[in-house]
Amino acid sequence: MTTTNSSRRNFLRSSIIAGSSAALLGFGSLDELIAAGNSGLRGLGDDRVLVVVQLSGGNDGLSMVVPHGDDAYHKARRGTRHRAEDVLQLDKYIGLNPGMKSLRALYDGGELAIVQGCSYPTPNRSHFKSMDIWQTGDLRGNAQPYGWLGRFADQGLGAAKTADANTLVGIGKKAERAIIGQRVKPVAFTTPQSYRYVANPAQFDTFDKLNEVESTTEESNLDFVRRVSKSAKSSSYSIRRATSGYQSKIDYGPGRGLGGDLRTAAAIIAARLPTRVIYCTMGGYDSHVNQKGRHDNNMRQLNAALGAFQKDLVRMGQADRVVTMVFSEFGRRVAENGSGGTDHGVAGPMMLLGNHIKGGTYGKHPSLTNLDKGDLKMTTDFRSVYAALLEDWLSTKSAPLLGKTRKLRKLIS
Repeated sequence: MTTTNSSRRNFLRSSIIAGSSAALLGFGSLDELIAAGNSGLRGLGDDRVLVVVQLSGGNDGLSMVVPHGDDAYHKARRGTRHRAEDVLQLDKYIGLNPGMKSLRALYDGGELAIVQGCSYPTPNRSHFKSMDIWQTGDLRGNAQPYGWLGRFADQGLGAAKTADANTLVGIGKKAERAIIGQRVKPVAFTTPQSYRYVANPAQFDTFDKLNEVESTTEESNLDFVRRVSKSAKSSSYSIRRATSGYQSKIDYGPGRGLGGDLRTAAAIIAARLPTRVIYCTMGGYDSHVNQKGRHDNNMRQLNAALGAFQKDLVRMGQADRVVTMVFSEFGRRVAENGSGGTDHGVAGPMMLLGNHIKGGTYGKHPSLTNLDKGDLKMTTDFRSVYAALLEDWLSTKSAPLLGKTRKLRKLIS
């Protein structure tokens, strides 16, 4: 009988190896070890890459894409508003946050698309529930255990049993649900150096002997542990080799925030690893208190990181391979609260950038006066953006993954 993930977990916990497996392979938990073991050494056969940047906490879209030409905005906002003369105006109605000059240049060059009013029917203002919906592309949220990009990878496997261990890469403290599939599991790390196969000679000898044991017809617990060690060792080595040898004079900004994560993404892309999706997160967007300074700083960091990443892709001749999508689980309310911030809302903008993005604005900006209990009303279903990315960029059918969702047309060339 084929061994299940549950029985493998129990096997590893009860075996002698279980006490050192996670540490041996450089994983923070046994579940991470098992996730790596479920990844094989086969790619999905295409070199296009989707990079996702998740803005966690609920980005205030009205402070990122500012409706400077609407009197209702200036009346509703005081401490958090941006003056029309400070905004990087895109037209007579909207403009970008003053700290987003690099993104303004990409917009002017036709490489940045802004999709307005993105949300979903019957919105939820809980961070966790809303993020579940965005990450699965399913209105049932966590009733769907696998992410929309994990299911994409599952679907792309076809009859193959395994995918390459680096097909789905998460840069962060955990693998977000969006990139977890039933058959294809992601690798995740905070820094490339933290993702490594570390062992003393005795441990190496134990795992190398496991690799020499003759395979059985159906995958046993021994087969599974063998595959874990091979996959994790191979994956961690290729990631570290790609990033340690990467050199770029492009300034991604200080620190190990989003800029550092996107620099790592650039190194993976430059090495032409068989990676299809790279997923990054940037926190700090739950701006209930003293919002303006914090959010403006976030916008400057986001602008610097995305601008540097796109410039780096162009420098190394890889820009035609990559599309980047930016989203948050919800927007903020139109009116300010009493603490100089804004509370959880509904609709907000998504951004997409890259050489194959048809730049400009898509969708209708939500009305600032025709509100639903103080919230902006959705004008674009975010799943239409996902459908466009799946069909027009990742070359896969969206209906099995998202249901009957109409894709946003003419977004990708």
